[in-house]
Amino acid sequence: MLNDLNIKLFADGADLRDIVALASKPWIRGFTTNPTLMRKAGVVDYRDFARELVGVVGDRPVSLEVFADDAIDMERQAHEIASWASNIYVKIPITNSRGEPTSDLISRLSTKGVKVNVTAVFTLAQVSKAVTSIAPKTPGIISVFAGRIADTGRDPVPLMREAKAIMANRRGIELLWASPREILNVVQAAEIGCDIITASSDIISKLPLLGKDLTAFSLETVRMFHRDAAAAGYKIAEFAAVV
Repeated sequence: MLNDLNIKLFADGADLRDIVALASKPWIRGFTTNPTLMRKAGVVDYRDFARELVGVVGDRPVSLEVFADDAIDMERQAHEIASWASNIYVKIPITNSRGEPTSDLISRLSTKGVKVNVTAVFTLAQVSKAVTSIAPKTPGIISVFAGRIADTGRDPVPLMREAKAIMANRRGIELLWASPREILNVVQAAEIGCDIITASSDIISKLPLLGKDLTAFSLETVRMFHRDAAAAGYKIAEFAAVV
């Protein structure tokens, strides 16, 4: 069923062992990471990790994020990161940590041919700003954090559908559903027409469940409960009948 979904699946993470394993799977169409994932994975040297990652994934797109917080240093880092391989998209957050827009920086970078992945996008206003900031002749990605939007109790589907409509007349810019929380999000993203969805190893491990027969799934669940109760040795004392 995965092959029937008209969407590109990008693996999201920073564990090189996982990345090596996933790189062997042709249905993984690209890779993304960020400083938080890298720190969690114990990455110490950003440049060494990034170059090793690029060497593992081949010519598939890979998104690597700047970590500076002012425009001058972000721009310098972006050019350096982009120089490591032609398939790199440089992740630029939609604002810096002070909430200052990065649209001018995005425009400068993409005008100079740097492929940008505009990240940490949460609102339609941010989508619109990102679309107008990316140069027409340079490929770009806009990563909308639909999973985190859902964490606030909001349904991300209408927002993602509207984001796709905003981008409809701009060729070369792809809409990415970021931070999915469940396999259903893959189906939702594909139905909306998102170009890409990222997935952690936990989500990827559940992909074989796509389209699974529910009666069979029910029986497997019942057997799991029975097996685990037996393995735990649970017993309920028998009580004499009350007369």
